[in-house]
Amino acid sequence: MDTEKIGRYIAQKRKEKGYTQKDLASLFSITDRAVSKWERGLSLPDASIMIDLSKTLGISVNELLSGEDLESAEEYNKKAEEIIIEMKKREEDANEILLRSESILTGSTVALFVLIILTSALLIENEILKIVIIILSLIPLLIAVFYALRIEQKAGYYECPHCHNRYIPSYSAVLKAMHMGRTRYLKCPECNKKGWHKKVTKQRDE
Repeated sequence: MDTEKIGRYIAQKRKEKGYTQKDLASLFSITDRAVSKWERGLSLPDASIMIDLSKTLGISVNELLSGEDLESAEEYNKKAEEIIIEMKKREEDANEILLRSESILTGSTVALFVLIILTSALLIENEILKIVIIILSLIPLLIAVFYALRIEQKAGYYECPHCHNRYIPSYSAVLKAMHMGRTRYLKCPECNKKGWHKKVTKQRDE
């Protein structure tokens, strides 16, 4: 997805409609700086305003995300398919990054916890103080673990070993499930069978 091309297209259509950046920004309760970032190709409009923005500029969402006018139905459908594939690829890449960040967060927090325990065991003689330090060090560890679990739940999908349905379970289901790494013992919402559901980043295989 060529953000610079999209930005130039938004600027062109804005000017054709007679809007300044400030005018356009005020219609969507955002800053003119946000509009400027779109037009310089530094960011894309939020999905929440994309449909209304397209209507305001007199174009379709497909044309907005293509960065050009689409004349024929064939061209329109082709671009729609390309946009869907690109957005799917972006989602998969984002899921991969989130899962890597989860591993880094969990690993670094556990390493810090172990370091604190070892340091207190070696350097602090007061047993009460050791216990207090251990209890206090558990707080950030638990926060990190619960946050990492939230990342795992949201990033990607779990695949049922029976019907191969891929889905996003609730946080409570993931929290309560037995697990081996990122493979969890869950109940599939499609076939209602329980099993070890593997974490995957794609909604379906090509």
